[in-house]
Amino acid sequence: MSRLVVASIGPASSVQDGGRHGAQRYGLTVSGAMDRLSLAAANTLVGNEPFAAAIEIGPFGASFTARDGAVRVAISGAPRNADVAGSPVAMDTSVTLKDGQTLTLGFARGGAFTYLAIEGAIRGEKVFGSLAVNARAGLGSPYPRPLQAGDEFTVDAASGAPELRIELPQPAAGPIRVLLGPQDDEFDDANKALFLSSEWKISATSDRMGYRLEGPAIKHLHGHNIVSDGTVNGSIQVPGNGAPIALMMDRGTSGGYPKIATVITADIGRLAQTSAGTAFRFKAVSMAEAQDEARKFAQAIRSLPDRLRSSDTVALNIEALSDANVAGYAVSAVDAGTWQVTAEP
Repeated sequence: MSRLVVASIGPASSVQDGGRHGAQRYGLTVSGAMDRLSLAAANTLVGNEPFAAAIEIGPFGASFTARDGAVRVAISGAPRNADVAGSPVAMDTSVTLKDGQTLTLGFARGGAFTYLAIEGAIRGEKVFGSLAVNARAGLGSPYPRPLQAGDEFTVDAASGAPELRIELPQPAAGPIRVLLGPQDDEFDDANKALFLSSEWKISATSDRMGYRLEGPAIKHLHGHNIVSDGTVNGSIQVPGNGAPIALMMDRGTSGGYPKIATVITADIGRLAQTSAGTAFRFKAVSMAEAQDEARKFAQAIRSLPDRLRSSDTVALNIEALSDANVAGYAVSAVDAGTWQVTAEP
């Protein structure tokens, strides 16, 4: 066995997997990864099940050190600079950390969450079949809270398998797609049109429970209170102040505000990866289109093993090249004295 130690990490980082299912009737939310495709891609790179537990890293940087042996990991999700011992590491690839080496990740660029999967997956005590952390409820394992520097994971020693990369399908472009309802009748046509035609931005006060949307106020027809009913990932509630809230993975299982629309399954990861302050729009689609996109999304996850390729990353060791004496004589392009030939007198 080896250890992977959290050397440094920012907020909004925790252990997540595919979520805990079958307990919402008890008020226990699903939780799990904000971007399921990226979680599955990272796990696939190191031979784990797609929704095995991994480290979900928030927008800030982080670093991880291998101890007591080598550790093989993979990264996928929001792009960011990454390196091991000064050598860059590409996104959507696996890499083996030798004992004592540190993987350093910079700030996320153009997204919010990156997933670090560990070969053999993270171990812990499951609650309703999941290790996923819900910090508000104090659930999750091995740490039922956001990760902190000094936390460590006991993991499988690196297998020595060849490093891999994965060619992910291009994400859908354009507006975030929604189904109107289930309480869109609580809003008149003008306000539904306003919701769909406006630019929205995610507030910096958002979290895994809900994304607060900044834009025009959406007015209700009959007030903002309804009999509480069930919610799903992507439900967009409109509270009394008219500022919509998109419910995310740590949402409550029921709520008493009208839900004007619901983000389709295939686009929840896209919404989750939208950086705070980035403008976007919504687009209403039919139930048939939403179901078709959900099937395509499920197929994309099933096909991940077929997208694996051998990593073509080559570490360039300048000292080794010099010692190999691959050239008899070297010149400097900026020093003409090393390469200009002087004519014989």
